[in-house]
Amino acid sequence: MSEAVRVAPKKERPEFRNIHVTELSNYRMPLSAIVSILHRISGVIIFVLLPFVLYLLQNSLRSEISYEYYQGFVTYPLVKLIILGLVWAFLHHMFAGVRHLVMDLHIGLDKDSARKSSAAVLALSLTLTVLVALKLFGVF
Repeated sequence: MSEAVRVAPKKERPEFRNIHVTELSNYRMPLSAIVSILHRISGVIIFVLLPFVLYLLQNSLRSEISYEYYQGFVTYPLVKLIILGLVWAFLHHMFAGVRHLVMDLHIGLDKDSARKSSAAVLALSLTLTVLVALKLFGVF
């Protein structure tokens, strides 16, 4: 009974700690997280700007004179940039929403599929936004 009991050395457990604001530049988020954050941002943009856009639409449909006024109003470059931002927000929110609906059906939940679908959301929304920008600024 005098044998010594051998105790296995404890494994070093990983330390998970909260990220401080100063460490955010060192933290690399996965592409799915970026798409999710942009989905929330685009939803806020749509929520904030949609009443204003509907107000402008309502006023432009009152008469031919108001339509001509707003048609001239849209030719300003700053207004075109705001329209372009709203177009991006709508396209990104739509594609990311479809991605989330597909994931709710338990399709594409593994890491590789999620990365590919988030890259597809970014590629589709940015490509279509560039096409709208080219049309909006009169390139074609």
